[in-house]
Amino acid sequence: MSRERIARGIQELKSDEPLLDPSRVRRPGGGRKRKADTDPTLWPDLNALVEPVTAGSPDESPLRWTSKSTRNLAAELQSTGHSVSSRIVAELLHEHDYTLQANQKSKEGSSHPDRAAQFLYLNDQVKHHQQHGLPVISVDTKKKELIGVFKNPGREWRQKGDPEVVNVHDFLVPDLGKGIPYGVYDLRRDEGWVSVGIDHDTASFAVNAVRSWWKHMGRSVYDRSSHLLITADAGGSNGPRTRLWKWELQRYANRTGMTITVCHYPPGTSKWNRIEHRLFSFIAMNWRSKPLVSLAAMVNLIAATTTQTGLRVRSELDKRFYPKAVKVTNEQMAKINLSPHDFHGDWNYTIRPSPTS
Repeated sequence: MSRERIARGIQELKSDEPLLDPSRVRRPGGGRKRKADTDPTLWPDLNALVEPVTAGSPDESPLRWTSKSTRNLAAELQSTGHSVSSRIVAELLHEHDYTLQANQKSKEGSSHPDRAAQFLYLNDQVKHHQQHGLPVISVDTKKKELIGVFKNPGREWRQKGDPEVVNVHDFLVPDLGKGIPYGVYDLRRDEGWVSVGIDHDTASFAVNAVRSWWKHMGRSVYDRSSHLLITADAGGSNGPRTRLWKWELQRYANRTGMTITVCHYPPGTSKWNRIEHRLFSFIAMNWRSKPLVSLAAMVNLIAATTTQTGLRVRSELDKRFYPKAVKVTNEQMAKINLSPHDFHGDWNYTIRPSPTS
């Protein structure tokens, strides 16, 4: 220990100032000052980089098109004369209640003024049909899936260091193609049918999936029923503006003698469709991290989907070809025995068998 330090210690003991708290190593205010204290413009400049919309015009932000990582933020601050590291940037951000956050899906945009009323009307139709023991199904197309040794999201238990090896790039393999799952979910019985197509997602493909569900699952339960309620999205192959959808339903009604009522969800509300969270979500959970190496594997994974509440699923490969851009003429549309409902006839309508069928 130096003589100077011993002398300073003797002076402190002889002085009237209170001794240093034993829990501290220096007096309050001692030591090197924080960067935010010695550089008063550091935080305002950092805040302007992180929040360019509130601090100024987005077009003037130097990091508008760059990832706002702590390293990039520190480099930008250094270019403007600040002596700062990425660690100090992270500490300042946490100090001002900034955290790493992902995007949140909550912005739906403009909604139809009759959106809520349509939900109520659709719910009333479902209750009415179920109270009379009539079949009610929800239909939709699941995301198309590439067939092959491709990565499937999710994780499963395996030996450490032995992950499933898949292709680096997700490019279509012409010899294997892709699978198009079209689902039919029975709201009353908690049962699902999925037709896996190999061609195009058209209205003909959609109605044929409904026909397959009725043949393999619905008819044995609702054999005496003469009415069917279908709830569907407002877009895609089963959209209310798709002529082929209504034409194929008319052909199906003529063939079976059933009266078919269709209620569409309002535009932009497909996530509320029952089949999305009653069937498709469990299928995705069942095949997580499993490459869909073949169409047969895809069909088997779908059919093996179950839940503790009793969900039962059947699946079948549909090898038919469904050409795109099939035109339905005005003469054919005139033959459709369609009755629009009083409330939003464009979303709610009933198709009955043609008198001449």
